[in-house]
Amino acid sequence: MTLALGCIADDYTGASDLANTLTKAGLRTVQTIGVPADDLALPEVDAVVVSLKSRSIPAEEAVARSREAASWLNARGAGHLLFKVCSTFDSTDAGNIGPVTDALREDAGEAIALVTPAFPETARTVYLGHLFVGAVPLHESPLKDHPLNPMRDSNLVRVLARQSRGPVGLLDLATVAHGAEAVSARLDALAREGKGAAIADAVLDRDLAVLGAAALTRKVSTGASGLGLGLARALVASGRVAPAAADTDLGGPIGGPAACLAGSCSQATLGQIARAEAAMPVRRLDPARLLAGEDEAGAALAWAMERIGDGPVLIASSAGPDDVAAVQARYGRDEAGHAIEAAMARIAEGLVANGVRRLVVAGGETSGAVVDRLGLPAFRVGPEIAPGVPVLRTTDRDMWLALKSGNFGGPDFFTDALKLMP
Repeated sequence: MTLALGCIADDYTGASDLANTLTKAGLRTVQTIGVPADDLALPEVDAVVVSLKSRSIPAEEAVARSREAASWLNARGAGHLLFKVCSTFDSTDAGNIGPVTDALREDAGEAIALVTPAFPETARTVYLGHLFVGAVPLHESPLKDHPLNPMRDSNLVRVLARQSRGPVGLLDLATVAHGAEAVSARLDALAREGKGAAIADAVLDRDLAVLGAAALTRKVSTGASGLGLGLARALVASGRVAPAAADTDLGGPIGGPAACLAGSCSQATLGQIARAEAAMPVRRLDPARLLAGEDEAGAALAWAMERIGDGPVLIASSAGPDDVAAVQARYGRDEAGHAIEAAMARIAEGLVANGVRRLVVAGGETSGAVVDRLGLPAFRVGPEIAPGVPVLRTTDRDMWLALKSGNFGGPDFFTDALKLMP
């Protein structure tokens, strides 16, 4: 296998988003969970997205896991490595975007890396280095309230510089407007100034094509799925990849019970949960009972098994920002987050053990915990449920999944997903 594009994603839902984007752009793509075993059988593909759960772990661990993934991808001839991050640039002053970018860039022998989380299709744009969500800066939007990595600064040059070993430059929109050669020349100039990374502006879809073509002149870049789209289009336009039709025929129906799990606290997911109550039974976990040591997960699983024969059910640990803050203040952010993830993973394991083969999961951390507990090695990418969220079919068993970032999907996301999982 010789890959045109190797991708390392820092969470599982982001990996699905990227795999979906690459597939739609014409690249034959597989998403793996963790660094694959050398003997994992994969079809002939143009791109592999290695999913890591590395966004919120200590920086040195994130670097080690990302380097392991890069080694696996490079051994299969990856022409370019994309470190895929969230379009809201979720990170802290310790990392992990800066440390991983530094490590991958230095290992590849590159002086500078192009970095952008822009994805205009999902209303994420970057202008003069500032990240916007729709018409407002990130720090003024509801997306600033990530429970693990809250984002209070929209100036990404400043954000990335605080977590990188060297200074960070800016590729402004005026440079991008002059095309890929101008972007490459500016990257060279910034590298001569000692910059190890450059935040790139992008406000329109065509800006991504320019950035993708410029990024391909180097071995490593960092960005959200928008940059992945630019890279894919550049690979097809250059003739390095022959465009393939999206693989929407992933096999016959699976049937059987279906369930939804929601751990995201985003406003989008909270609205989707409320909407789902009209279509299926919904149970909300009580974080206080869970953290007090009571068997909240066992009770939720028993509740689900009493109802799942009649149709889908939804179990949610999601809560609004004020409730999340209160729980974190009482029990600690890390302890609360880990306890809730473990509970959701245990519930998923119990559901699958009792015959569930159609599973919808909302929230990046929740998705990571669930997939790890289930031990799923890789997915084929199917039809799109909503922008950035495809249907996935496991390669090692008959099972449908959807892994959704908290902010993605329309109001009826849960029912929309299940309709595409026969």
